[in-house]
Amino acid sequence: MAFKKITFVLIVLFLISAYTLSAQEKAVPKSGEGITLFLKRHNRTGKEHYKQFIELNKNKLGKGNTLRMGVKYTLPPLQKNTAVTRRKNYEPLFGKELARYNVTSSELKDACFYLVSGHGGPDPGAIGKVGKTELHEDEYAYDIMLRLARNLLMKGAKVHIIIQDPKDGIRNAKYLNNSKRETCMGSTIPFSQFRRLEQRCNKINGLYKKDKESYRRALFIHVDSRHKGKQTDVFFYHSLKSEQSKQLAKTLRSTFNSKYNKHQPGRGFKGTVEKRSLYVLNHTVPVSAFVELGNIQNSDDQKRLVLSDNRQALANWLCEGFVTDYKRTIKKK
Repeated sequence: MAFKKITFVLIVLFLISAYTLSAQEKAVPKSGEGITLFLKRHNRTGKEHYKQFIELNKNKLGKGNTLRMGVKYTLPPLQKNTAVTRRKNYEPLFGKELARYNVTSSELKDACFYLVSGHGGPDPGAIGKVGKTELHEDEYAYDIMLRLARNLLMKGAKVHIIIQDPKDGIRNAKYLNNSKRETCMGSTIPFSQFRRLEQRCNKINGLYKKDKESYRRALFIHVDSRHKGKQTDVFFYHSLKSEQSKQLAKTLRSTFNSKYNKHQPGRGFKGTVEKRSLYVLNHTVPVSAFVELGNIQNSDDQKRLVLSDNRQALANWLCEGFVTDYKRTIKKK
């Protein structure tokens, strides 16, 4: 009898264990995903979920804890604390120190933004030099884009960060290290320029169909490359056919002009607004604008990029421009 009881207990424990393992959620990673993005897509963020994932899948991971394509990984159980699974006013892409933010106003309560930093992944974009140090366009555009995203969120807006790097966050260093980690919201960025542009436009348009906000705008952030002796102010492009796109670009430009008049009186601001047949402006559904932050080859323009206070100022002014455009647009409706 004792032997039968022990056998029964062992069978029950085995069945419980088997049920627990089978009940655990499993998933296959997408191309280009690392563990952090993979877990984030399944609403599992934070160090605890990461550690549990490593422990559950240590025999399935590649070198350096990389994910293998086609492998089904066991996901750690969702924690009951919603503050862990999906934190309010928390965006890990901003980095540890700035991930948490407070909504300080409702100025952009019914607004939605699609923010795209230029290039990324296999394409660093334009490359400038300070001495022997290289400045890569995609890194500086990305940092400024993140700062802008955080500003917009703090004013109550919804923000889609289209190009993402799970590691960098907002950085205050002068010289930003280049990487090829950037993805288009988790999807690998193609090497082909056409495919890159098509990918981000498709992503924006797909999100746009689901969003219901009355004010929806896209911004493409780049840094130009010209002869190193050519100093340029921030300038803007709008689409050929959209009056709202033109108005947005003009409003952003006007905001920069007023800021320069205030902070550098007598200097003058020569940033321009022009229409241009760019793929991203022609193929995105939401009203959009394209901004060039300066000439990455020019020493004066480089100061606009390498100093973190200047990068923050650029983000602040772009945000103020959006607030002005939003108020004007909503007032007309």
